[in-house]
Amino acid sequence: MKEYWKTIEDLHPETQQEVKEKSSFLLFDGNESTSNSRRDFLKYFGFSIASAAVLARCERPVKKAIPLLIQPEEVKAGTANYYASAFYDGNELVPILVKVRDGRPIKIEGNDLCEQTGGATSARVQASLLNLYDESRPDQPRFNGEPVSWDNVDATLIQALTTWNSTKQFVILTPTLISTSSLHLIDELKRKYSFILHETFDAISYAALREAYQLSFGASIIPDFRFDKAHLVVGFNADFLGTWLQPVAFGRQYASARKLSGGQKVMMRHVQFEANMSLTGSNADERIPVAAVDEGYYLAALYKIISGQDGSDAPHPIQKIAGELIQSKGKSLVVSGTNDLSIQRLVCAINQQLNNIGKTILVDEPVRLYQGSDKAYEALINRMATGHVGAIVFWHSNPIYHAPLQGRLEAAINKVPLKISMTAQQDETSQLCDYVLPANHFLESWDDAEVKSGFHTLVQPTIRPLFDTRQPQENFLKWAQFEGNYYDYIKLYWKENIYNRTLSKGRQFEAFWKTSLRDGLVLADGRQTSKALSYVDADVKGVIVAFSSLASNQEPELVLYQNVPIGDGSQANNPWLQELPDPVSRICWDNYLAVSPALASSRGWSQGDVVKVNTMDLPVLVQPGMARNTLAVAVGYGRSHAGMVATDLGKDVMPLVTMKDGFRSYSIGKVEAVDAGSTYELAATQSHYSMEGRALVRETTFAEYLQNPAAGNEMHEEYEGLKTSLYKAHEYKGHHWGMAIDLNACIGCNACVVACSAENNVPVVGRNEVRRSHEMHWLRIDRYYAGDPDNPEVVRQPVMCQHCDNAPCENVCPVAATNHSSEGINQMAYNRCIGTRYCNNNCPYKVRRFNWYDYTGADSIPNNRVDVAGMTLDLKRMVLNPDVTVRAKGVIEKCSFCIQRIQDKKLTAKKDGRSLKDGEIQTACQQTCPANAIVFGDMNDPDSEISKHLNDARQYGLLEEIHTLPSVVYLSKVRNKDKHKTLS
Repeated sequence: MKEYWKTIEDLHPETQQEVKEKSSFLLFDGNESTSNSRRDFLKYFGFSIASAAVLARCERPVKKAIPLLIQPEEVKAGTANYYASAFYDGNELVPILVKVRDGRPIKIEGNDLCEQTGGATSARVQASLLNLYDESRPDQPRFNGEPVSWDNVDATLIQALTTWNSTKQFVILTPTLISTSSLHLIDELKRKYSFILHETFDAISYAALREAYQLSFGASIIPDFRFDKAHLVVGFNADFLGTWLQPVAFGRQYASARKLSGGQKVMMRHVQFEANMSLTGSNADERIPVAAVDEGYYLAALYKIISGQDGSDAPHPIQKIAGELIQSKGKSLVVSGTNDLSIQRLVCAINQQLNNIGKTILVDEPVRLYQGSDKAYEALINRMATGHVGAIVFWHSNPIYHAPLQGRLEAAINKVPLKISMTAQQDETSQLCDYVLPANHFLESWDDAEVKSGFHTLVQPTIRPLFDTRQPQENFLKWAQFEGNYYDYIKLYWKENIYNRTLSKGRQFEAFWKTSLRDGLVLADGRQTSKALSYVDADVKGVIVAFSSLASNQEPELVLYQNVPIGDGSQANNPWLQELPDPVSRICWDNYLAVSPALASSRGWSQGDVVKVNTMDLPVLVQPGMARNTLAVAVGYGRSHAGMVATDLGKDVMPLVTMKDGFRSYSIGKVEAVDAGSTYELAATQSHYSMEGRALVRETTFAEYLQNPAAGNEMHEEYEGLKTSLYKAHEYKGHHWGMAIDLNACIGCNACVVACSAENNVPVVGRNEVRRSHEMHWLRIDRYYAGDPDNPEVVRQPVMCQHCDNAPCENVCPVAATNHSSEGINQMAYNRCIGTRYCNNNCPYKVRRFNWYDYTGADSIPNNRVDVAGMTLDLKRMVLNPDVTVRAKGVIEKCSFCIQRIQDKKLTAKKDGRSLKDGEIQTACQQTCPANAIVFGDMNDPDSEISKHLNDARQYGLLEEIHTLPSVVYLSKVRNKDKHKTLS
């Protein structure tokens, strides 16, 4: 069996003496003896029982409810309504369903009518709900920091537009708009006022990708990449499962091409070349660490071999992967995430040589994301600096944070006479503006979107605005003195453009409109496709010459990247995302300087040492798998104006972004990195809950799997033959609920973790509590390394309560707070729990969480609260799910298999007079998973999906050798690689 490890420290364990010296909690007073007397035991025991008795007598304060005077027809107390909408944050579009209880949106799910996402979401989509209840949101319009009425704002802007000096530009700066009605409104504004200009600015630039396709195919596009059509994927610094372009859609495609359930005998192979360890790279079958500055050299060598030129001097991994790509022509895909025109031109040329265009790369069906141009952005800065811009409106854009360009932008903005910010969240750009006009949250707004031609989605409000806010489109309608509101505008636009174009199969418009609102999306009949594009740029000789030699040396190179939870920082003020561990490092609440073990060893750095990079102090994380001299830092942190959670949290590295050849560059060569002489404790979950090296993860190679589906899982049959017990077996006459998790499908994206938190009111505890191993997530994704620390293999395993039939927790609880249901669920009676934590100590999976403090405001004892994120404020408490008890201090909690969802569907089936259907019940983690890695159902139903997984040769139980009989099973991981012949 492979040796798996979680951290560098696992490879070099401390001595018992070192552990003893670090111990911070001792049950004795200074003397050398560690024995405790009988009197000490009785003292502690007596205090515990007395405390429990006191707490049991405490009553919660009475909170009165005010009934509705006139109850809306569609609102029924205690019954949820679902509204179709769409999430779009300037980066990715995800159609969603919003669950609303008693007028409060409380949960977001994916819209399963969408083929691209299949009902899945991401961690950030799930967490966007909490932004609605953010008390830091701008709450009323302001002029120069002072409150002002909307009527005053409208009168001023109407007058300004009416009397505008046409020699000055009135600029509207937005992120990429995929709202067809919004773009139509801007076009009407431009026709009425010739001085209005619309400019596009994206927080993270993909401008080089678009320009490469402009040169290669004659159109500035981002094509539709189809990972599910590829048998071989080769990525270069493209985190397409985490943050690149459309990770939800890509994650679904990727997993579908690699799942082996249902007798599938073909599996995509994935190879990744990258500088820092990304989520995508950690999922690859083989991964090659390469300095970012050498990416061009590797791609040039790859192109030479594929195009039939001499490649004898190419790096060994490139020679091998080139042969595989040639064998997979038309069924391969090469992608790069680097914002460099030469690199993207090479990638286009490679895919053209491999006949991938029109097969795995659909240039005739482009996506409308990331339309911003870095050259146009720089030109705008120059126009502002030279006085050509009379007014600028920042519409959900925050360039002062995302692209300050060494202070040039701020200096230019200060020269613009009229500056207006329209934002739904606090941001840095607003601090420089005359007017700050608060915008609606997207769950309070009307809007639409067309991410691909013919694929239309609608956004509808699910709650009235909580503050005195107004969406930007309403502002422009009023300032241009157009009639009606934005709802009327969208409806009319859809009638004249979408309905009339499709004629919607003979339906009347009102029926079409209501159906569109209900479904949330429309696939237009006879989609408007782009003209057929063909490759026109065959001459990349100059690029090949420029990348003819390795550029790396011994000087450190800094790479800036987006991590999965925080991304570009737009949602940095979200506590759910800040507490979500990075899927690679398992760090939360901070960014850090990731360095390779080799570089850390040569510099004498250890984890937590503070290093000064140029002029910025950052704590060190020793990250296995990094290119040797690469330093990596996540963007999105160090916000100066973001709200109570994110302000001054971490370090802002966006000022290090520079313009290179007309494009924003996220890598910086030859940086200085010296020890600052101090240390900083990172909030890490990666070393908690170690299970002592037992066979937790089982894996094999694809070739071995084809010969024997049970390969790598041979021990399961051995353990099955040892199933004997002193316990009487449970008898399940009705349902017996179980879950299966496919480790070959799970990509570790963490969407399930946030979905679980949102569904089950999981507390946020903050950085200091996480440092003390007090995090409360019911579901964790363990990450293990195997092999060489400089380039290890990575495997992940989601772990929640295993709902064991022989549960060790159940027979040690002195008050029977944890018990076994007639349907196989390990239950928690919160009001019975007295917090002895015996169950926690007896759980071999370490999945139970203890409320050390009052994190939720549910406790009745004063001076007991720990709430660093404001989660106990009345506004944020509106996000709580009323179907799930909010737990108080001193109570154990853990995964319940979403028992509230089970009961809801059982009651629905009972009212309908029918049996439950397989798949009708979905847990929160299962429903949101982009990879379809989780299956839940009735193990007593022989035709259910869970029963099919139980009969799979790859299935096994976690720690099944101790005979706990878990109701959660795992399917072993399969790597598509030759274990005897690796690329490296």
